[in-house]
Amino acid sequence: MFRPVIGSGTLSALGALYLLFFLNRTFWSKIHIYLSPYPVAITALYVAMSALFIAMITIFSVKYLIKPFLASLIVVAASASWFIDRFSVIVDSDMVRNVFETTPAEAGNLLTWGFVFYMAMFAGLPILFLALVRVRHRSFPQKLMRNTATVLGCVAVVGFIGFANSKTFTTAIRQHRDIVKSINPLTPISSTVHYLTQAGHEAKIIAEPIGLDAKVMASAGGVRKPRVTVIVAGETARAANFSLNGYARDTNPELAKRDIVYFPNTSSCGTATATSIPCMFSKFTRAEYTHAKGLANENVMDVLSHAGISATWWDNNTGSKAVADRIDFTDLADTNDPRFCTGGECKDEIFMERLDKWLDSITKDSVVVLHQMGSHGPTYYLRYPPEFKKFTPDCETAELANCTDAQIVNSYDNSLLYTDHFLATIIDKLKAHSDKLATGMIYASDHGESLGENGLYLHGTPYLLAPDQQTHVPFLVWFDNDFARSMGLDRACMAKEATAGVHSHDNFFHSILSMMNVQTSVYDPKLDIFNRCRSNQVS
Repeated sequence: MFRPVIGSGTLSALGALYLLFFLNRTFWSKIHIYLSPYPVAITALYVAMSALFIAMITIFSVKYLIKPFLASLIVVAASASWFIDRFSVIVDSDMVRNVFETTPAEAGNLLTWGFVFYMAMFAGLPILFLALVRVRHRSFPQKLMRNTATVLGCVAVVGFIGFANSKTFTTAIRQHRDIVKSINPLTPISSTVHYLTQAGHEAKIIAEPIGLDAKVMASAGGVRKPRVTVIVAGETARAANFSLNGYARDTNPELAKRDIVYFPNTSSCGTATATSIPCMFSKFTRAEYTHAKGLANENVMDVLSHAGISATWWDNNTGSKAVADRIDFTDLADTNDPRFCTGGECKDEIFMERLDKWLDSITKDSVVVLHQMGSHGPTYYLRYPPEFKKFTPDCETAELANCTDAQIVNSYDNSLLYTDHFLATIIDKLKAHSDKLATGMIYASDHGESLGENGLYLHGTPYLLAPDQQTHVPFLVWFDNDFARSMGLDRACMAKEATAGVHSHDNFFHSILSMMNVQTSVYDPKLDIFNRCRSNQVS
């Protein structure tokens, strides 16, 4: 069979230019926007980036390596470009962590037929070309000299252009930090290496106990009932679309009728579950938190256990992210209950039957975490049953590009309407047990979501670059009369406190301890949302 012959240097250059100009649409579109006043600098950057990519691939232009190396780069770049170009995501180390920690069902929502076709076109065809051609290699001494000359020449071009345009490039990078983070496949590869290096170190970490001095203080107001807190860890709910937060659509009709306290100015610790969940349950503020610190220290659920409180975690998402490693944990998706689950994912209604039985069995102070599926995208339409399809037409596909932004928002708002019902139902169940229990609930979403604003979709944007839609989250609490009395809590004061200040996931750890009347050295009253409104205020 005839097989065309191509020199290794030519193949390296073709591969470099293919990666740079076919799989970097987002990068170049940003360059044309950010550097629009400087057309000469844009032209120079085209030359410099071409030289840089050619130099990098030429280094690996040796026999038995160049083909698999180029094929690997093409697969990585093509898969990354699909998500970068369609959702405007940035593939940093946190995004890579999300990929490694996802579930098959969650991954399946993203691996659509559109993705398969894209990979066939932009990865399959180039790799087929690589397989068909014969690569002509020079002798080792000749190859070493030629490759060295090529790399040095390219480096010289990059250096000259960089020096000549240093002011323009430096200013653009400082003002727009997403420029460098958009280079494909350099950023996905470097982020993966960074994540794997971190993961190697983190695998050896053993959590250090905290709050071993924790104890439950006597309830105020003569309350003798067991005290119960339901912690709802929300998923992908953004405050901008909560009617409790001023959104024009009525997405919270049921919660509006419950006696809740809503905190309208609340920010998240991260923009993805893998960061926000361990952060919000940790003792660290967002400014202090790192993933390694979260693993190296026990969290609020452990402190509750040290105080003698029953602590439980029920999950309908992608796991507790190590938060529940030392307490009772149940993965509800593993039950595959056909009433609520399809394709490895379950609607949040799956919690309700279990919650009734749990409440009936309580004989001591207890806390349970319900980790929602919530509004996880891009398949928002799978998050709510048909009776909550209020806003239409909705987007009934994972291919967001096939829907208008209005349809996407409709689906998302329907998922929030279902979360509203879910939270209100929990409150009603807690109320129904108020004859035997003192009950409370605290809810916060882990992060928000972009729904097409400025061309951005989903979440996971690096925090410094993330829009408000991804970091401004809903946060609310509810308690029955005996629970409030047991805390010595002034409800009117709480209503004022909620709207007066700025809150965040930094408050979560300390406020949960406060709800359960836990005294410990790791408690910080300044970060407790209830402290100012308690009769037994801690200074």
